[in-house]
Amino acid sequence: MLKQGGYNANLMVGDQCYPAFELRNLLLFIQQELGNELAQTICEQIGVGMTELAATQFVYVWQVDFALEALRQNSSQEMGAKLGASYQVDSLDVLLPYLNQFDSLGDCLQFVIKNPELVGSFTDSLVRVEDDILWVRWLNTGKSSTDKYSFQFQHSISSLVGLARQLVDEHLVIDEIRFAEPAAENTDNQNTFLAEFTGAKVMYGKPYFEWGIKRQWLSLPITYQFTAVDTQLNTARTPSLIETVLLKIRQHSPNVPTLQAMAAQLHMSDRSLRRKLAAAGSSYQKLVDQVRCQMAIKMILADNMHVEDIADILGYSDVSHFRQSFKHWLGHPPGHFLRLNQGE
Repeated sequence: MLKQGGYNANLMVGDQCYPAFELRNLLLFIQQELGNELAQTICEQIGVGMTELAATQFVYVWQVDFALEALRQNSSQEMGAKLGASYQVDSLDVLLPYLNQFDSLGDCLQFVIKNPELVGSFTDSLVRVEDDILWVRWLNTGKSSTDKYSFQFQHSISSLVGLARQLVDEHLVIDEIRFAEPAAENTDNQNTFLAEFTGAKVMYGKPYFEWGIKRQWLSLPITYQFTAVDTQLNTARTPSLIETVLLKIRQHSPNVPTLQAMAAQLHMSDRSLRRKLAAAGSSYQKLVDQVRCQMAIKMILADNMHVEDIADILGYSDVSHFRQSFKHWLGHPPGHFLRLNQGE
């Protein structure tokens, strides 16, 4: 059974490693739904071919993000949910040896939430238990647009539901799905596939994107029959510049180095560092904001510190500036965020 997991700072960006099975499934889906020409164009733009991808275990986050965004821009908003629903357990290669070790669906979900580098994650998450329902809230600390974030949210839920059904051989359903966006004028056609596929009650205009599942489903035993090939562990990963920068920012916080000082630590010019981060779809300021936001969330959820103390620890001389920054990061000031975490 999945324990109440708390806050998981799992945002993956830029040149961090992402499981290649995600990109393979995504490109195959684009081929089937939108044609081979678009899939080939995307391959050219991200610099990896289908043949090369077939022999690769990890790719970069920005490559998956680019392909997923291409699908969104060339299709409907609900196509993200349809993509997720198309996934098959036997396509998860690098993930299979880990899934094979678990006894229950709750064990698998806990692993998924805690290991973004193996599973793939575009978001931080917050897990809580309320009555008999386990809630997984998405926190948009990466400041993605609402449309893009909603697309990724639908894709994630559908893939989890579809794969879970295969693992336990049961038609489990989601209890409720909440969108932090208003309902469209024509609500009859908004996220119809997601609601039908997951069996969930879908609600709009909520403070956060989140979904809830009855805890009884999580105790179901894994019945999927894994093959001998599935049990071979291989966790080789490509080093990431962004991971290195994030680590150094955390080590130095709250006295965050300037871009020039960080570049010197990495033995490169500030221009080179700026260019490399931009090529990976990020920037130094975005990474600094990411670290500060994640540190702030952890301290606020600990619920044993005054907001003034948190602001001071993070290097803010003015608590009002910290409140403004936090609201910019997550859409709500610190106190309101804590109340929302305790249930609506």
